Amino acid sequence: MEWYHVGLGLLALLVVFIGVGLSIPFALAAASLPFLFYIQGWSTALVSSELKLWGVWIDYILLAVPLFVFLGELIGRSSIGPNLFQFMHRGVRVRGSAAYGSIAACAGFGAVCGSSMVGSLTIGGVALPEMKKLGYDNRLSSGVLAAGGTLSVLIPPSLILLFYGIVTDTSIGELFIAGIVPGAVLVLLFCIVVYVWGRLRPSHIPNVDPSQRSSTREMLSSVGPIFVIGLVITLSIYTGIATPTEAAAIAALLTVVLAFAVGGLDFAGFKGALMSTMRTMGYLGLLLSAGVLFGFVMTYYRVPQQFTELFMSYQLSPYAVLTIVIVFYLVLGMFLEPVSMTFITLPTIFPLMQAAGFDMVWFGIIYTITMEIAVLTPPVGLNLYVIQGISRGSITIGEVIYGCMPFVASMIVLIALLIMMPETATWLPKAMK
Repeated sequence: MEWYHVGLGLLALLVVFIGVGLSIPFALAAASLPFLFYIQGWSTALVSSELKLWGVWIDYILLAVPLFVFLGELIGRSSIGPNLFQFMHRGVRVRGSAAYGSIAACAGFGAVCGSSMVGSLTIGGVALPEMKKLGYDNRLSSGVLAAGGTLSVLIPPSLILLFYGIVTDTSIGELFIAGIVPGAVLVLLFCIVVYVWGRLRPSHIPNVDPSQRSSTREMLSSVGPIFVIGLVITLSIYTGIATPTEAAAIAALLTVVLAFAVGGLDFAGFKGALMSTMRTMGYLGLLLSAGVLFGFVMTYYRVPQQFTELFMSYQLSPYAVLTIVIVFYLVLGMFLEPVSMTFITLPTIFPLMQAAGFDMVWFGIIYTITMEIAVLTPPVGLNLYVIQGISRGSITIGEVIYGCMPFVASMIVLIALLIMMPETATWLPKAMK
């Protein structure tokens, strides 16, 4: 069986299974099994499937995933995340402080939690009603919060960067370090979008909020927990004291203590965080397992290697290849969520990028930004529906989409900046070696 028969067959089966309503993990596994049976026969294929599936669940690196998810759930169910927004909003006495505060709070939340959706839910649940009460335009407030949640995907620790490192066998520590400067640049770009929006549409942003400033104690209780958790994660990984998995474990334990001590978390909230983490990992675990099986079949038939050789035979310039890949992901992101895209496409795409001569840490940041755009583009933009759901019908999905467009444009600007100045992502990892 030729490699292109396998590649097209896997793709066709995957589309059919998703089309009939199978969830993506089961669709990936179901598409892989016929080809696996063809390779090994029925009994051997079943044993191979079991070994591949089980191997994912005992991978030491992957232990970081449930720990970071649990950490985010704890912050979301305590008052740590909401307090951070209130501090950012009240502590900055400028016009548009709630919008800038939302961006800053999402960035702070992203420094301790790698989930875009959890970030939008946590900060958005507090910030959106506040911004509506203050008189912010629906499109601006929803766009700020939907886009702000994506900062959790780029600013380390990031689940997408973690998955990218696992699939491409790239240093997760270097990926996390590489995301710091682009993450800070993206925060700045988001703030510029809000400023320009306010200049062009003055009625969309109210005057300075006259509410009372936070006291010193309130400031410490708001910023302190996030600062401490972020510092523990950052220093332990970047100084080499701990691996990402060990850092996640330490940070999760610290978050439990802080959530109970200063975040007002009760045992019902703690139990809810555990249950939510298990539900999330039930899906992610199946997706990881099925993705490994799918990748094994493709690798056995050398689909990624042959595809790379075919693509490179056209003698396109490296940047032409990069442009095609970015456009491919921007289009695919309208229909698939980021984690699924990572395990379906990266096994084929990353050998192509290696052959084109690109630094895989640098490409990891480009890839992650395209995943940020994916959660903001309809019809399957997860953050769009999160913010629309938080509004409880007071904001239409069209308003959320309209509000996100300037922020999506700023992400495209960041991609262009990274292409013109790769050092934006690569300088810090090299400097810390």
